[in-house]
Amino acid sequence: MKTRKLGKSNLEVSAIGLGCMGMSFGYGPPADKQEMISLIRTAVERGVTFFDTAEVYGPFTNEELVGEALAPFRGKVVIATKFGFKLDPNTGKQAGMDSRPEHIREVAEASLKRLRVEVIDLLYQHRVDPDVPIEDVAGTVKDLIHEGKVKHFGLSEAGVQTIRRAHAVQPVTALQNEYSLWFRQPEKEVIPTLEELGIGLVAYSPLGKGFLTGKMDENTKLDSGDFRNILPRFTPAAMKANRALVDLLGKIAQQKKATPAQIALAWLLAQKPWIVPIPGTTKLSRFEENIGAAAIELSPDDLREIDGAASKIKVEGARYPEHIERMTGR
Repeated sequence: MKTRKLGKSNLEVSAIGLGCMGMSFGYGPPADKQEMISLIRTAVERGVTFFDTAEVYGPFTNEELVGEALAPFRGKVVIATKFGFKLDPNTGKQAGMDSRPEHIREVAEASLKRLRVEVIDLLYQHRVDPDVPIEDVAGTVKDLIHEGKVKHFGLSEAGVQTIRRAHAVQPVTALQNEYSLWFRQPEKEVIPTLEELGIGLVAYSPLGKGFLTGKMDENTKLDSGDFRNILPRFTPAAMKANRALVDLLGKIAQQKKATPAQIALAWLLAQKPWIVPIPGTTKLSRFEENIGAAAIELSPDDLREIDGAASKIKVEGARYPEHIERMTGR
């Protein structure tokens, strides 16, 4: 597996990481814990060194899973986790934002224990908290870095002004953002800003939450606990309209003897040398398919063909309902 550096930070990770959220949160019932431990350890054997989790996934259970699975590989892998949500003590559900300095410290201490590590490799603010100045957030993480509890500071779904203000206090190593062929908004302002400042981009949902694999259509039935049920882009009408993008990927995939998912990931890797996608899966076969994308070279002509065809396709449906979208891009 090739490696990449996230911006100017010298944080080196595998060119494709593993998003672990879906193993215990978001896509219906949690997967079998022992199977997921096995999958994570197989990922390490295949050269993956970058694993993504968060306290809110579960909550807590995903960090515990990742901590147990990666315990034998201390110092050989990079684990990213996140703070920034307020959790209802009775239900464990999200109950708004909380990036107050004292809360960040509490979450970091708890994450260290669940992850079974002495230092968090990469600590993101999960979403921007409108009630806490970003300078206070960056300053708190800076203190945690000086104390040896955190190595690198990250932001998620932050707008360019927030990124600049945070970076002025504590250099931001990585921004985690949704980015894929069906969500290209970061190209307008965010990616040029990251390039200017020397910040890496960690692309979550690089396969459009599964849609770009080509395995879903308007007849796909999702589990009642699957959060895609509330996403406008996953209504039957939107899925039918958006098949055009999957058909485009399928056409390129045939030429390259690859799969649509591999082309979607290879396209991301070809955008910038400091972009690292973190596709998630609970299936070994899917994992093998995803990491196979690192070996696919898309030529400038291939990229022009994809961009030219994609520019004629209008993606139907918002990516999130309005109340969730409001939490992004400040």
